[in-house]
Amino acid sequence: MDGSNSEPTCTASAVHLDFNTMNQTMLFELSQSFTFDAAHTLTRTVPLVEYQSSKRIHGHTYTAEVVIRGLPGASGMLEIKQDGKKKPVVVDLFVLKGAIEKVRSKLDHHFLDEVEGLGAATLENLCVFIANEIGAHLPVGSVVVSRHAGDKCRLSLC
Repeated sequence: MDGSNSEPTCTASAVHLDFNTMNQTMLFELSQSFTFDAAHTLTRTVPLVEYQSSKRIHGHTYTAEVVIRGLPGASGMLEIKQDGKKKPVVVDLFVLKGAIEKVRSKLDHHFLDEVEGLGAATLENLCVFIANEIGAHLPVGSVVVSRHAGDKCRLSLC
């Protein structure tokens, strides 16, 4: 195998970073996780026993993580005062928590088959739904949705 398909590597170097030297090459990621419990049905093309159990109403506890990616100040987000000076942030965590609570309230203890805009309650569709809901207000970098059984889906956005 030649090196053309290899993943890029990041090498650490001794650097002193502070808000006064931030530039357009410093990309930050902030994340918040939340859980929700929901029921759904699912029509699948799998063996009969699995199909029957998926077709019945059943529920899961889901965990979702939303990652906001950006440059401090790029979104016009509030600035935090530090040492009497205003410093830009990617997102105020209070704003992120509020956006998450809005989407969580549409999913938690709801029948997912009836959630407008979701479609079939797959992990992929849940990622897209959450990204669309939060992405309308904030720069979403990725969304991960998982179930207690260990199943997980990650949606990465450019």
